[in-house]
Amino acid sequence: MERPNKKSTFVLQAGILAAAGMLVKVIGLIYRSPLLSIIGIEGNGYYNAAINIYTIILLISSYSIPSAISKVIAQRLAFKEYRNAQRVFVCALLYVLVVGGVASILTFVGAPFLVGKNTNAVVALRVLSPTIFFSGFLGVLRGFFQAHGSMVHTSVSQVLEQIFNAAVSILAAKLLIGLVADGDETTRAIYGSAGSALGTGAGVLIGFLFMFGMYRLNGGIIRRRVARDKTWHEESYGEIFKVIFTIVTPFILSTFIYNCTTVVNMNIYYYMMDYKKVDAILASNHYGIFSGLAVAVVNIPIAIASAMSSAIIPSVATSYAKGTVAQTRKQVSKAIQMTMLIAIPAAVGIAVLPKPIMHFIFPQKESLDMASGLLAALSVTIIFYSLSTLTNAILQGIGKVNTPVIHAVIALVIQVAGLILLFLYTDLDLYALAAANAIYSLVMCVLNQLSVRKHLEYRMDMVKLFLKPLFAAFIMGAVVFGVYHGLILLIPVSRVVLLLAIGMGICVYGVILLLIGGVTEDELWNFPKGAMLVQTAKKLHLLPDWEAPSKKKKRRRKKKKRKKKRMDDLDL
Repeated sequence: MERPNKKSTFVLQAGILAAAGMLVKVIGLIYRSPLLSIIGIEGNGYYNAAINIYTIILLISSYSIPSAISKVIAQRLAFKEYRNAQRVFVCALLYVLVVGGVASILTFVGAPFLVGKNTNAVVALRVLSPTIFFSGFLGVLRGFFQAHGSMVHTSVSQVLEQIFNAAVSILAAKLLIGLVADGDETTRAIYGSAGSALGTGAGVLIGFLFMFGMYRLNGGIIRRRVARDKTWHEESYGEIFKVIFTIVTPFILSTFIYNCTTVVNMNIYYYMMDYKKVDAILASNHYGIFSGLAVAVVNIPIAIASAMSSAIIPSVATSYAKGTVAQTRKQVSKAIQMTMLIAIPAAVGIAVLPKPIMHFIFPQKESLDMASGLLAALSVTIIFYSLSTLTNAILQGIGKVNTPVIHAVIALVIQVAGLILLFLYTDLDLYALAAANAIYSLVMCVLNQLSVRKHLEYRMDMVKLFLKPLFAAFIMGAVVFGVYHGLILLIPVSRVVLLLAIGMGICVYGVILLLIGGVTEDELWNFPKGAMLVQTAKKLHLLPDWEAPSKKKKRRRKKKKRKKKRMDDLDL
């Protein structure tokens, strides 16, 4: 039995990027625990305040560059316009040189104004400012390779970036805190947060150096392609800059508004806590638990959707540019299915075992109860954010780059109004932030899906994409809950029992999904290690022991050709 040839599909590339994304998130969580022990909850609050503002500035200056550039270059590669594709790459570098440089300088100078009331985050934000400059170049290089259908370079650079981030963050935080060992607790927290910020910069720098090295390594191939290009129309740099601005700007606006909810919510939270006369340090500590612990865990499965989004944009842009809308719809359906098959069970698993999961990653007892409750409250956002992130990318890929911007503005207005009302008329505090995240992501899901249906005439198969995975996930959740709470009585080692329960849950989810037809054999081939999964499923009699549908179709076509040949021979 041979696997169908799907090596060139975006699903495989998304799988590579998703695996790297998951590994990056895991490394991030592993180093967060010792880092939190060094800088403390207060230092973590200052770091998260700075990183949220840094992220927003990054969104404006360079965060959307990989997706936007991969779309523009992929459209030219679809028609073998290698010279024009290279010109886009050069223009993109000039773009981030100017925009990234200005953003970096403004961040450093305007840090006291940007942090608002949380003035202790100024140092960390200023340390982060040079990172904005290098992030732009890193983004262009990643977008260049993604447009060529390779996610491997991006994946390796992301892993290297996170490893160096982890190592330098811990070492720098320890060294800087040691310099002010005689200072008060707040001073040590400020210097500790600056050390964490230094690690972020070191990670981006090493990622950029790796990607630049890969580009130089492939320089010969790139030059030969450009030299052989016979394209009759050579785009001027003025035309390309115009294209970049018209494509990148909506990407930036959409991504900015889509992600700026974090900073908006943070500022509303601090102002409302000040209005309610809550101690500033206590408010900062609590926000650090929400943003640095609960949200960090939730972002792990959402990384799958981000990877799928990065992989699908060049594929959708290429197929849509060629006018093959039916192929585009197939790609969209595959991407949504793969994303939901992971997001739904992840949400259910986190909802049923929030405390063991949080204790496994962040064992600090003083924050465990609050972080666990917030994690459970945020679990549903995994599904909503995953789907809205993916549909954002689909709309951008088919050229409807302004549509996600409009949707993001509508969702932001609705969630801000809801958040303020929750703060004013309830005592939910941090749980109000969790509710606001759910409102925002749900509104984005609904609006994006309506637009995808309109522009691609694509209707989601609700039973196949959502209800069947949800049914399997609910059974999995019940099993995981029962196994964990049953085994913990026999094996009083929480981490070991959690791993056993998760392993059991994965098996149960897979079995139920196959039994109810949530995944077919042909679809299973697309998964990482698809051949092994298919063989295992057949041995366990979870799949009929017949040929994959794709092979059946080939066999039928060959049979028809033989029959036609016999008829032609008879006519002769």
